[in-house]
Amino acid sequence: MPITAPPSPDDRHQTPWVAFSRSLVFLVTSPRLLGWSLILIILTGSLTWLGYLYTVDLINQLTGNFFVNQPAVEHFWHWPVLWGWTLLKWIYLILTRVIAFYLAFIFSYSLTTPGYVFLSSWTGDRYCDQAKTGEAAFSLSGVLVDLIEGIKIGGLGLVVTVVALVLNFMPVLGQASVFLLYVFYSTLMFIDFPSSRYRWSLGQKLAWLRQHTWPSFRLGLFPALISMVPLLNVFLMAFFFPLFTVHATLNFLEIEGRRASVSTL
Repeated sequence: MPITAPPSPDDRHQTPWVAFSRSLVFLVTSPRLLGWSLILIILTGSLTWLGYLYTVDLINQLTGNFFVNQPAVEHFWHWPVLWGWTLLKWIYLILTRVIAFYLAFIFSYSLTTPGYVFLSSWTGDRYCDQAKTGEAAFSLSGVLVDLIEGIKIGGLGLVVTVVALVLNFMPVLGQASVFLLYVFYSTLMFIDFPSSRYRWSLGQKLAWLRQHTWPSFRLGLFPALISMVPLLNVFLMAFFFPLFTVHATLNFLEIEGRRASVSTL
């Protein structure tokens, strides 16, 4: 499958786009897509929650009792120590929970990738006949390739998490950079599903993001915002992940110019 040519300066105005509301209607009006989505929601949510609890417990074991017992205040000069400890505790709680979520979600994502590839493929089949053109034949080895690609993107997610942790120490600019990292990484996760149908390599997927910067930003914006909501991010991401997959698939097919005639499936 060849990579599309780089977009023109007017990319954001000329690139085909499927609205989020249209993707939602497309999903809920298909019993097969909706049923498979519910299965994936339960599976993804369960794996992510278990991974999250395990990661948080492991992090707490590594820090020991440092954040359990607050410093004693016996003299007035002890107050700055308590204030510093309290600030450090909150920073620790926020950062470790976000990191724990990403590690858990990457684990869940890697294991459930074949299931979302199926969802994306069924979405493409229902949306347009041209989605099947150039696809790789279904086989056990193909499923293993999908799983390996998911693990590779999960590994890249670990790198993104480490980079984000370092950037967070830079005021304002660091936080903005972290957010953009999460936006484009989120898009990469979802573009992985429709592109895996044509056995795209990780390099081709990254090139697609560079060539379609504005659509990639739009696709990853909402998922990135959800991922930053403490505790609820586990359930919200699992709940919306099938919809994000459908939304990314429809836009991927539109941008790749595959929708010439609507399928009757």
